Amino acid sequence: MSLNNQLTTASRSIERSLKIGPRQARLESRMLMSSMLDKQISWLIAHPETLLSAAQTASYKKLVERRLAGEPIAYITGKQEFYNIELKISASVLIPRPETEILVETALCRLPEHQPLEILDLGTGSGSIALCLAKLRPNWIITATDLSDEALDVAQKNARRLGLDQVRFIKADWFLGLEKKCFDCILSNPPYIALNDPHLARLNFEPPQALISGEDGLDALRNIIKNAHQHLHSGGLLVCEHGYDQGQACHELFYTSGFTNVMCIKDLAGLDRVTYGKTNPVSNQPAA
Repeated sequence: MSLNNQLTTASRSIERSLKIGPRQARLESRMLMSSMLDKQISWLIAHPETLLSAAQTASYKKLVERRLAGEPIAYITGKQEFYNIELKISASVLIPRPETEILVETALCRLPEHQPLEILDLGTGSGSIALCLAKLRPNWIITATDLSDEALDVAQKNARRLGLDQVRFIKADWFLGLEKKCFDCILSNPPYIALNDPHLARLNFEPPQALISGEDGLDALRNIIKNAHQHLHSGGLLVCEHGYDQGQACHELFYTSGFTNVMCIKDLAGLDRVTYGKTNPVSNQPAA
């Protein structure tokens, strides 16, 4: 069977089983084929009559079956694009999402470009935030932490592959392990889904420790916002991603923790997604 016929069959199966539109289904069928053949999608489009071997056909069928079972494309192909860089990922890390690019944009827009600032990425996962900032602001000094050894391994491999070895990776449980180190900006996309949130049913392939944060989903955010002052320089910036319905709660947490100029940024769907604020210059020194 030709490459094009294989793609058409797979696309129809994906569309029907996953109940997605034909354009998205066609794209996904091509992404899987691209991964299997190690060819660009543009090559697939230019060579529709290519005949696949029996082994190639069997390999492609297995990839399609994984997708039909609901496994995300990124885990099947082992890669995900984020802010114009390609990241290798595994099932041990959260799949980087477009909403998280708001964190990167917030730092880029609100911090001076040419100063050697010290930046902290808490809960780095695949390293998406830290590595984007390192690529776009090579003069910034970036530290990235995670509690998961598997996640740190993925992030460090991404750093080496992208030639961004200047990022320092540390195993840490949020701020524990950083001692009294201070930064100009702290960014985090922590887990923020409530324990019994029905949305978790659609995220069963992703690591629960990167998704769930207590009964109301705010445990990690409370920890980060409460303790950030001890690790920020005067006027330092804290930027946190959160759930679409957690904007008001995060605003209150920032305010009661002494942050000023607190603002919430909406995502492309018009939903609250990122809250940021600056430290109170009077109370931001590390604890004795």
